[in-house]
Amino acid sequence: MVKSQTVDSPPKIARIKQKVLYCSTTTGRMKGGGGTKKRRGRKKGKKKTLKTKTETQTDLIKPHPESSSDHLSKTIPLLISATSAAHSFLLRHDLHLSPSQSLSLESLLSSTSRSISHLLSLLSLPTPSIPPPPPPPQRNWFDCFLASSPDYDPRWVQFFNLSKPSFTLLLRLLSPSLTSSLHPLPANAALAATLFRLSHAASFSSVSRRFALDSPTACRAFYSVCKAIVENLGHLFELNSDINRIIVGFGWMSLPNCCGALGIEKFDLEGDLVGKNGSLLVQAMVDSEGRFLDVSAGWPGCTKPENVLKRSKLYYGIENLKEYLNGPSFELNGGNSIPQYVLGDSCYPLLPWLLTPFSKKNEELSSSEMAFNEVHSRGMELVGTAFMKLKKRWKLVGKKWKEQCIEAFPFVIVACCLLHNFLIKCSEVLPEENVKSCRDNEFPLFDGEENESGKGIRDALASHLSRFGACAGGGRATVGILALCCCEEARVWWCLLGLMGSVSGVLNFPAVATGWLVFQTDFCGGWWFGGARMVDGTSWVWWVLGVGDRGFG
Repeated sequence: MVKSQTVDSPPKIARIKQKVLYCSTTTGRMKGGGGTKKRRGRKKGKKKTLKTKTETQTDLIKPHPESSSDHLSKTIPLLISATSAAHSFLLRHDLHLSPSQSLSLESLLSSTSRSISHLLSLLSLPTPSIPPPPPPPQRNWFDCFLASSPDYDPRWVQFFNLSKPSFTLLLRLLSPSLTSSLHPLPANAALAATLFRLSHAASFSSVSRRFALDSPTACRAFYSVCKAIVENLGHLFELNSDINRIIVGFGWMSLPNCCGALGIEKFDLEGDLVGKNGSLLVQAMVDSEGRFLDVSAGWPGCTKPENVLKRSKLYYGIENLKEYLNGPSFELNGGNSIPQYVLGDSCYPLLPWLLTPFSKKNEELSSSEMAFNEVHSRGMELVGTAFMKLKKRWKLVGKKWKEQCIEAFPFVIVACCLLHNFLIKCSEVLPEENVKSCRDNEFPLFDGEENESGKGIRDALASHLSRFGACAGGGRATVGILALCCCEEARVWWCLLGLMGSVSGVLNFPAVATGWLVFQTDFCGGWWFGGARMVDGTSWVWWVLGVGDRGFG
């Protein structure tokens, strides 16, 4: 008796299949859900064995050990030969492939080789003769690249995420530290190997093959270069050294006397060694151009953001040592003054120097509170965008790290932040596409008490922004007119001359510059063209020339 069984069938199909449950080979009757029925036209005494469809299919696919073994013994050598040929192609044409292509092919070949070895061990087949590997190249991949690449070869950016002039400058800054710690390995090879691993999340074995190094040497070179970056480029965290530039930059965003935007980001880890979330927290402050001003890395993912803040060197330097944010206050037009401050995410507490957004529901916000939140949001986007650029440019910190590497992970993140600043200094800006901050706020809102002094400063700034307009459109401004001559019917040119001091933070023009600045803005339906000259750290002398409401046309 053979029964056919249905697993996970839809109800209708199951009912149909239940009508033929089995075939009897002794009584000549079909048994099922519809009763019994005698077969006609069959002579008594003759029996016929019936097979179900399932049984027939089982016979067709029944394995035949001898034929399977013969088939595999013929197929596996072909697979080995194809794998060897692909590996030979990779060695000879690596320079002509993009890093993503070569690393992907390398990973697939490695996985294929392991699968073939595992299959041979399971089937107990004799190991076929494997073709000898191609002869190693006379020079390693990096030497071949140096010999074939001119100064402005775009492959420098493709392979190492920076141009050759920037690579040369970085090498000159790091060479004293690298020459002594990595002898006899050339400093340029160590730096290139590190940048390649950071840029493409390449394994040490991949780096070893390209730079003719063994894996331990590649590992030692990587961490030596990261250490040299932290030791020699630390001055690129410019919170104290370039505070006037930082304040002017945020002034163009309608944020007078602002010294940075502070946020926090998660970096993924495998396992749950540092908590259920499997991540490390990195707190960072950035300026209006996306430079990192301060970085505190390595906090377990389960740590509350306010605890990260209070245990950071930034907090200690502001609250205890008074090293930061100790400059003069900014006088607002309403008679109030605001000290130097930092924008903070909503997961942080409100402090006199850390201004967080108003946390009421949108319908409960006043016009001044809405104006502040809008400008605050644009400021906080700088932090998210900086982190997104960091993970996009240096893919190694954007992937999950293994638990055994947890001690080195924060160190590598700080090194990447300094490289990020270095490339901004070199005017090597990552294209904006696909790097805009689109992350949701994963951290809960701070639910503690708000500092009264901080509330007063935030209210004064919100009132100031509401009075003068936050310029949320990014580049539009409303200012007082000192002289205006207009004949709208004739559409003659308008002329406006003006002088305004201490307008930093009131106007929001799209460009940030020192010295003379040319800007364009639409005002009263017309087009205005003009320039501005910085008199001191916060005051500008500006002039404007405008045309009719239809422009030149």
